[in-house]
Amino acid sequence: MHLLDAMAFWIDEPGVGAMRRHPVARPGDGEVLVRTAYTGISRGTEVSVFSGHVPAGERERMRAPFQEGDFPGPVKYGYLNVGVVEQGPAALRGRTVFTLFPHQSAFVVPADAVVPVPNGVPARRAVLAGAVETAVNILWDAAPLIGDRVMIVGAGMIGCCVARLLHGVPGVDVVLVDVDPSRREVADRLGVGFTEASGAPRDRDLVINTSASGAGLQLALESVVTDGEVIEASWYGDRPVTLLLGADFHSRRLTIRASQVGAVAERRRGTRTTRQRLMLALDLLHDEAFDVLLTGDSSWHDLPAVMAALANGPSGELCHTIDWKDAT
Repeated sequence: MHLLDAMAFWIDEPGVGAMRRHPVARPGDGEVLVRTAYTGISRGTEVSVFSGHVPAGERERMRAPFQEGDFPGPVKYGYLNVGVVEQGPAALRGRTVFTLFPHQSAFVVPADAVVPVPNGVPARRAVLAGAVETAVNILWDAAPLIGDRVMIVGAGMIGCCVARLLHGVPGVDVVLVDVDPSRREVADRLGVGFTEASGAPRDRDLVINTSASGAGLQLALESVVTDGEVIEASWYGDRPVTLLLGADFHSRRLTIRASQVGAVAERRRGTRTTRQRLMLALDLLHDEAFDVLLTGDSSWHDLPAVMAALANGPSGELCHTIDWKDAT
């Protein structure tokens, strides 16, 4: 017998989403009932999923931890969820927690699937934990050194999180590059430099591409030092990418290395778990500068339309949050 009917967002088919009732059972031993406060839309990955761009060969690896259904749809997908534990172990009851759960108003999961949000971190800001966790992993892969000149191509949610974390490394010169000149204001609030692609600096010790564009990756290769490494942190789905590797790519002995949050970066894999990495990300969100990334907020009623709008054209959005306070 179920406890309540929650509201959940489903992708019925590429480009079409809908809210559906979802029965939620009573939590058993070792489980928690969470009432969602906010979810966040991970614009790059979720828009690709919504639009049906998950390659057939990646459909198993791309599954979210609590996904239901299969790509391309019907599928319930998402992983930026902040809510309050209403039932479960005494140590968790009443706590605000982050869970890698899709867009749904209430749900039951094992108690070890939720991570408490530290005191002092607002619930809405906490939806950025997934993006900051990705940025932590990128920087574990990149291993910047004190005094490095670093360029980040793509001032989206992930690129901005990387930039803010690098801002705290002594002596590091950080420049964000984006085709959208309005991102300069965001970079200013993050405390880092900004330039459009035409003014991108050269001879960067380290370049990180988060632009999800072939042009961005090409610019990264043109901007890194000889014998340098470009960290490719974008996910392209099923879109092909063309690069010009016939110029000085070989003579300058350049390297492109992938970074992906699904596994802890190799440099820390033996000493950190994914849970520890997520706890670190949540703690880093004490920094109120991250609020600049929260660019829109809508009621859960509007989620299908919001997702479609994000998928159907250019947008200045970084992280759009969904408010569930009046849902079942």
